[in-house]
Amino acid sequence: MLAAIAAVIAAAGCASVPIASGSSVAGGALNAQADRLVLVTIANPGGPMRSQVGSTPHGYERVGAYSEGDQAHATAAALARAYDLKEVREWPIAALRVQCLVFALPPQADRDAVLRQLALDQRVRLAQPMQVFGSLGLQTAALDAKAAPSPQQLATVSYNDPYFELQSGFAAIEAGAAQQWSRGEGVDVAIIDTGVDIRHPDLAGRIGTTRNFIDDDQKSFEIDRHGTEVAGIIAAVANNGLGIVGVAPAARLQIYKACQPQQPLRLEAWCNSFTLALALSAAIESHAQIVNLSLGGPADPLLTQLVSHGQRLGMIFVGAVPADGRLDGFPLNIAGVIAAQQSDRPDPDAGVLHAPGRQILSLTPGGHYDFATGSSFAAAHVTGAIALLRSRLPGLDAAAMLALLGRTTSRDAEGQTIDVCAALAAMLARVDCAHQETAVATATDPP
Repeated sequence: MLAAIAAVIAAAGCASVPIASGSSVAGGALNAQADRLVLVTIANPGGPMRSQVGSTPHGYERVGAYSEGDQAHATAAALARAYDLKEVREWPIAALRVQCLVFALPPQADRDAVLRQLALDQRVRLAQPMQVFGSLGLQTAALDAKAAPSPQQLATVSYNDPYFELQSGFAAIEAGAAQQWSRGEGVDVAIIDTGVDIRHPDLAGRIGTTRNFIDDDQKSFEIDRHGTEVAGIIAAVANNGLGIVGVAPAARLQIYKACQPQQPLRLEAWCNSFTLALALSAAIESHAQIVNLSLGGPADPLLTQLVSHGQRLGMIFVGAVPADGRLDGFPLNIAGVIAAQQSDRPDPDAGVLHAPGRQILSLTPGGHYDFATGSSFAAAHVTGAIALLRSRLPGLDAAAMLALLGRTTSRDAEGQTIDVCAALAAMLARVDCAHQETAVATATDPP
């Protein structure tokens, strides 16, 4: 996946796509020229709101009293002059009290050399390359709409969602049994990903916040597939007579588009350091309790600072293990981030949770449903499970969640997997995972 993304970047670089100056440039446009961009943060004590058009990215207009101050503005201009840089984007990061700047390099400049110079400049807090990240899901066989369970099959289950019987991942982690006791009430889950079909009937009432850090295209936002599938696994509406059931169907979703599909309606997508920083900051300021990051890429200093800040506030971050199994890239290189791998790809690292990720049925844009495979969807199952636990056990931090889910695993046909009902039972004495059928019949009622 990431190799393919790198090839696309290289091809885009050869095409010499012009980089427009000024903060009105869309976040997604930065991907194509990532190898000619650097990201810098400088101290920003704050100050009166500047009035320039585009000083705040689209979709993040409400930054409160914290904005770019005159001192930060002057420093940014001085850095641009000193190193012959062109300012492409700027944005105040309230969580870190810094101004984030994206600079384009002169045509003949050596990026590594410029970064070394910037790192030695006392005005600079952080200087790093603009890095690219990719989603971790692959499309698989299409769902035949005629493959819905028969009336005889439906008679044996308590949910009235017609594709419930096809949800192998939901069944494997015992989400139905766990929903006797928790449905994710009161939990805010941030999905940092592509856009989501916010009009999908199986997400009605589940989405509280949306932000687009890629562009101004609402139509494209709503036809993005990867984020839609992740959202469906986590929080699709239960017992609405439609489609599927989410692992945490009462959780409230925050949707932050920081990744751009490589092609319309495809799962493969890419993001960059800047758009991910915008999205992480938004999740922090919106007080998300859990953040799903079904993506991967190189270790990134700025993103690490933001995740670490969120962790200090009690936020839990879930990331997906890439195909090569490495844990040294963003976000899994950050201590405390919970790593999720597919059940059929056991990992020797004891700190990795396993969950279903092969042939997972979820939502697709336009009110449809389909199957997909990848650790992106294992991460979504883990995120949903944590939402169920946090709803009933709000005092558990990421380390406690990891330990609890790690010691209550079960095995299915594909391998080891989390068992969220067993995790609840281990902490709440009255939970009985053996009596799913009676309880799930009233799954739309509060436990």
